[in-house]
Amino acid sequence: MKIIKNANIITMENEDFSCGYMLVDGEKIAEIGDMKNVPAVDASCEVVDAEGLTLLPGFIDAHCHVGVWEEGIGQEGLDLNESTDPITPQLRAIDAINPFDEAFYNAKMAGVTTVVTGPGSANVFGGQFAALKTDGNCVDKMILKAPVAQKAALGENPKRIYSAKGAMPKTRMASAALMRETLAKAKEYARKWDEYKVDSKNKSRPEFDFKMDSLMPVIKKEIPLKMHAHRADDICTAIRIGEEFDLWITLEHCTEAHLIADILAEKNLPITLGPTMTGKSKPELRNLSYEAYTELEKRGIEFSIMTDHSEILIEQLYLSAVMAVKNGLSERAALKAITINAAKNTGIDDRVGSLKVGKDADFILMSGKPMSFDAKVESVTINGKTIF
Repeated sequence: MKIIKNANIITMENEDFSCGYMLVDGEKIAEIGDMKNVPAVDASCEVVDAEGLTLLPGFIDAHCHVGVWEEGIGQEGLDLNESTDPITPQLRAIDAINPFDEAFYNAKMAGVTTVVTGPGSANVFGGQFAALKTDGNCVDKMILKAPVAQKAALGENPKRIYSAKGAMPKTRMASAALMRETLAKAKEYARKWDEYKVDSKNKSRPEFDFKMDSLMPVIKKEIPLKMHAHRADDICTAIRIGEEFDLWITLEHCTEAHLIADILAEKNLPITLGPTMTGKSKPELRNLSYEAYTELEKRGIEFSIMTDHSEILIEQLYLSAVMAVKNGLSERAALKAITINAAKNTGIDDRVGSLKVGKDADFILMSGKPMSFDAKVESVTINGKTIF
């Protein structure tokens, strides 16, 4: 058992505590509350006096490529895109993630306790993302949820990659058509298997298709289709296809979200913004600005913030949120964007994203004012284990 006492606790739930305590039992949060109600503990309980510090849930990057785009080793560590086929939903990030990528160390030292990581956006369907804790030496032991999403991409990247190969898709029309064709096949595949399971005596067993089978969690709305879309027209295409096939989709990047904020308010879909703390490295980023953040907040649309590591280094997730504040986002919205909103947008909020009884004991202690440049991570705990 461990108890953290006298902390300024920001729970990211309905109640915060200016002077509070949190009791940890093993890997879970056992109790949390005001110091006026602190329980008595026996001598075996570790006591941490956090006076002058702020206790926060661990930060979560809702979209990055940690472990599949390794630091400092070039092509050998670049397992980001299998750009030999635009339709590769059967790929699994967990088969490429190297837990010894130094980015995992950098992440946890910066208070990032969970990363949602996976394939890049070269392909229309790129493969399965995984949600991982940032501490561990084997990916199987680090998994919080896998698969957590299926990656899909519209816009510039697939057409650029495959037009250079003289292959489809060369246009946005082709990317959307390939996406529709694949989803239609997956729906038909699901129908045949459902019929067979109901009446296996009279129905022929469908032939197994690895690609289609990998899309079953998407078709059954068990995981989202993680839709890469920067431009407003691509965002609208993502929404259109999601509605046509009745899918759970999340909108990733959304660089031009401010241009269609009225539509996004109406649709109320999970949105992850970023990376914004970068240059305009390609044409579809020409409208990159923090206006997307402020316009969405103005309309009451909640969102998360990504680094898209290695576009922005994973250890700069907190700085990405602070920069959004510097450019007009409220402090509360920025903090939610790297904690509870990131967890909700990726379907892992039952485990992480806030300090609540029963959730994983993933938390940080910070000095200084949260959401300011002078704040510093003083301690990180993942699954109840103090990292430093």
